Amino acid sequence: MNRHVTRSEAERKPQHLDEWDGADRLKHSDRSGAHSDRDKSEGHDTGYPLPELPRIPDRSVTVLDYGAVGDGLDLCTSALQAAIDDCAASGGGTVIIPAGLWRTGPLTLRSRINLRVESGALVQFDSNPELYPLVPSHFEGRPEWRCQAPLDGSELTDIAITGSGIFDGGGEGWRPVKRFKTTPPQWTQLLQSGGVVDTANEVWWPNAEARDGEAYCRELRERLSTASAHVEQAGISHPAAGAQDYLPARTFLRPNMVSLRSCQRILLEGPTFQNSPAWCLHPVGCEEVTIRGVQVRNPWYSQNGDGLDLESCTHALVEHSVFDVGDDAICLKSGKDEAGRRAGMPCQSITIRHCSVYHGHGGVVIGSEMSGGVRGVRVSDCLFSGTDIGLRFKSTRGRGGVVEDIEIERIVMRDIVHEAISFHLFYAGVEGSEGSDDEVYPVTEETPVFRDIAIRDVVCGGAAAALLVNGLPEMPLRNLRIEKLRATSEKGIVLRHADGIELDNIALRTRERPQLTVHRCRNVNLDGEAIAPASGIAEASVPSLS
Repeated sequence: MNRHVTRSEAERKPQHLDEWDGADRLKHSDRSGAHSDRDKSEGHDTGYPLPELPRIPDRSVTVLDYGAVGDGLDLCTSALQAAIDDCAASGGGTVIIPAGLWRTGPLTLRSRINLRVESGALVQFDSNPELYPLVPSHFEGRPEWRCQAPLDGSELTDIAITGSGIFDGGGEGWRPVKRFKTTPPQWTQLLQSGGVVDTANEVWWPNAEARDGEAYCRELRERLSTASAHVEQAGISHPAAGAQDYLPARTFLRPNMVSLRSCQRILLEGPTFQNSPAWCLHPVGCEEVTIRGVQVRNPWYSQNGDGLDLESCTHALVEHSVFDVGDDAICLKSGKDEAGRRAGMPCQSITIRHCSVYHGHGGVVIGSEMSGGVRGVRVSDCLFSGTDIGLRFKSTRGRGGVVEDIEIERIVMRDIVHEAISFHLFYAGVEGSEGSDDEVYPVTEETPVFRDIAIRDVVCGGAAAALLVNGLPEMPLRNLRIEKLRATSEKGIVLRHADGIELDNIALRTRERPQLTVHRCRNVNLDGEAIAPASGIAEASVPSLS
């Protein structure tokens, strides 16, 4: 079943999903670890398998045949869903959404279906919360009840979303907006549009149910936890909360735009995904994921406006895609705290290449929800322009999990607000990488571990700092190699609580001195020479850019 694909075979195989027939498929690589000749010719030899593409039968239907009208007036949910369901019942194929404005509620995806949105098509998801039932889902690293995602699928195989059209999540009808992220005219316009604000007049919400939903959900969980503890003492089982319990907070439980849970062989290729209610693309617990040639756009002020969150996924490729979002752009996760450790599902064998990121809290990010571990990650040939942080690694005490075997190369950045490269193990849910301490805590399963990371060939034209490491005193960042870093920044390199840092061929242009500060670190070498004394505190200069 799994064998090496030779160059001659690859040339005979179709190079696009829509050219497949029901008996064939194109592999990025075989499952033994050998890669296709195309990958090797591009210089990508990651040492682990790249994902297989889905197997979609060569047949198609159009939503026009099911009565869908693309005039932006009629709600087309039933017609679009009927086309998907009928095509799946017939063995699968491509469901075509032609040019037009298609207003719809959430759609449930099916196995062996390619949903293709053609050029000139805009699929507009209505923001009426009554269209979105509450379903078991995931959010921010934990299983949660959430509104059904606009594009939703669970336990599917062979699923694709392709084409050159646009999916719009209608996020403005769901998201809160923080006042400090708007101009005075924008804030006034929001207030005049309706909705409500919090007591401090600092956060706008689309309605009171959304504003009050967080407090309602917190109180509900506390009541259930107390009741569960009491009945367990009496030896009686207690039912968990169901969808009905959370209905009063439905508009607070806003969905991610694309939610794919426990699916195999996924392809997202071509469309623009924009204006999500929360995270935009969220595969969780999936295998064989390919995302290429997509554009992901959220307003820069969008709350939880992540671009792509690969959570607990195995064998994923993200390439030739553009992100311009309101939170982290390309993010790798694996569950949060006890729930993530208990699930024990790492995010692993991930390749990210040839991607561009404009606005975003981080360009490529690992964490902070990484309690199941992240390993086997290769990132190359990416551009970040105007992100808050370039390469961002974040976690905190309580997470646990191991991040290891990470290799990143050939990254170009400009106009980075904070750090070009940041390792911050004191993450507290705020922007930037401020905060650290020297207090030593006991090492437990809740202690996050970051180790065996290599970053090379990085150019940064403007940042607050070139490199920041905030390791934990009880669990320093270990075995980090930075090679050929060229950066113009306010500050240079700050290392706190690290062990085994190799800095080779570094050149900086900074306004502040010293360019390199070491605090309580061990085994720090600059161009092969040890610079950390027994105290672990040192200052040094590195070569300057001419």
